[in-house]
Amino acid sequence: MTISIAVSNRFSLEAIEELYRGIHMACDKYNVDLVGGDTSSSVSGLLISVTITGEAAREEIVYRNGAKESDLLCVTGDLGGAYAGLLILEREKQVFKANPNMQPELTGYDYVLARQLKPEARTDLRNIFKEIGVLPTSMIDISDGLASETLHLCHQSNTGCRIYEEKIPMDEETRRLALEFNIIPTVCALSGGEDYELLFTVKQIDYDKIRNVPNITVIGHITASGDGQNLITSDGQTVKLTAQGWDAFNKKLAK
Repeated sequence: MTISIAVSNRFSLEAIEELYRGIHMACDKYNVDLVGGDTSSSVSGLLISVTITGEAAREEIVYRNGAKESDLLCVTGDLGGAYAGLLILEREKQVFKANPNMQPELTGYDYVLARQLKPEARTDLRNIFKEIGVLPTSMIDISDGLASETLHLCHQSNTGCRIYEEKIPMDEETRRLALEFNIIPTVCALSGGEDYELLFTVKQIDYDKIRNVPNITVIGHITASGDGQNLITSDGQTVKLTAQGWDAFNKKLAK
């Protein structure tokens, strides 16, 4: 891995050292070598560019375009927590701006705050798949929300899908917090993003191998392209899946 940074004079040496302590912690955790990078000045704050290179056995690589009709659609972990954590941080920021003497009220939100501030890469899945003898047919990480990533996977594979709302895994803290903000909990999972869990497909014959694996949930299945990409709500309605996540080019929620 190489890291190039541009730093303005608003940042102290201690702040940059703290940044690199965090980077080195992540390198140790994920067994990545930091081998260099450029450092320069900036007039607009802090800019960070990270490049990671590696290699893998060709037969173990999983792409986005391998999903087939009748494959099972699966996710790791639970979804929506990172967005719930962001809601808390944004709320407390507004309180601070109104009254800088107010201390942030973060008690009881440990899980969702950690999901937003310190996401964990699911590198454990590689060994789990090897142990149970499963090679996913397609895969993508969930950075822009479940809906957006599902559409990416389906478009790359030229398929449709059916996702069942009641099957989407969510932590109870996430559900509770969504309701506090008058948001339908499923919206946090579909459009929130930054969970960095994995969305993948497997063949139906592999169902018995994955159904009892902790932190893997079957949320639907792949259909023919002409069937479209759909969400089946808890009350049985079929709703077209739309991406409401972040669009880096438009700098707004994608429609």
